[in-house]
Amino acid sequence: MNSEFEMFDFFDHSPDLVCIADKDGYFKKVNPAVVAKLGYTEEELFSRPVKSFIYPGDLDITNQERAKLLKGEALHNFQNRYVSKQGDILWLEWTSLYFSDREIVFAIAKDITARKLAEIEIEEKYKRFKSLATHFKSRIEENRKYLGIELHEELAQLASVIKMDIDWINEHETGLHTNSKSRIEHALVVSEMLINAARRISFSISPNILDELGLNAALEWHCKEFSILNSIPCLFEAEYDETALTHEMKLDFFRICQESLMNVIYHAEAKKVIITIKEDGNTIYLSITDDGKGFDQHQLKASPGLHSMIERAASIQGQLKIESEMGKGTTITVIVAK
Repeated sequence: MNSEFEMFDFFDHSPDLVCIADKDGYFKKVNPAVVAKLGYTEEELFSRPVKSFIYPGDLDITNQERAKLLKGEALHNFQNRYVSKQGDILWLEWTSLYFSDREIVFAIAKDITARKLAEIEIEEKYKRFKSLATHFKSRIEENRKYLGIELHEELAQLASVIKMDIDWINEHETGLHTNSKSRIEHALVVSEMLINAARRISFSISPNILDELGLNAALEWHCKEFSILNSIPCLFEAEYDETALTHEMKLDFFRICQESLMNVIYHAEAKKVIITIKEDGNTIYLSITDDGKGFDQHQLKASPGLHSMIERAASIQGQLKIESEMGKGTTITVIVAK
């Protein structure tokens, strides 16, 4: 059998792991790099099936890829873990070919342990930072919710009591001077405005409807409120499965819409706004489009509001895009994978 592999002797000096295995899954020839990396002698490597050297957690995926290989599908850059004789775990990246006429597998592997450990460390740091960011965001929303409740339950109710008292005086004190009567009527109007403002700010700070009825209901209500208060028609269109969104995604979508509509009020000079949420395969698209004056994207300034939208999109693994032209309005799009 060894004579069949003499043509591969030039691989003996390769720093990569080079080996030949038979169809039954046993090593038939290995270069010195295999012996050095795994710590086994050639006799030990040849006496046991290859799978016995593979890290147990990678056996299933390795068997699946090996089955494809034996059917003639070449293996490129396949990564799995091996366990050395000393118990060390090695990450190897394989490129393999199966020669059906000889029923042998020729494979070359690179030791990518250092790179893989660095990737894992970066991923773990990312998870920790994301968890921390999510925690801070949750705390902020909890504080917002508390403040919203205080505004609605305390301030708005107190203002309602004041309005009731003023209303009672207006109805029962018939001998009031004309100026006093006028001031009382003015106070009634202002107190009603105060109640509505408290309720509106409460919703803006913490939209309970989002938790109770969902994102679609919250955005529909917000669009109607925006239209009434600013005399700018705001339409909401939805063609997606809302249940596919996490609570965090719903909240960030809502906050991005809030910030975008604020920009419309203060900067766009728009006559119409359309908010749409659509899905295409595994991707969700949120778009806020206005027909306002637009701007030169090369002169776009990184405002706190823009930073907030970008950060919220990034926190849900999304991407925020802004498209605008002078005189042709602006479209803000958030693209997120489900």
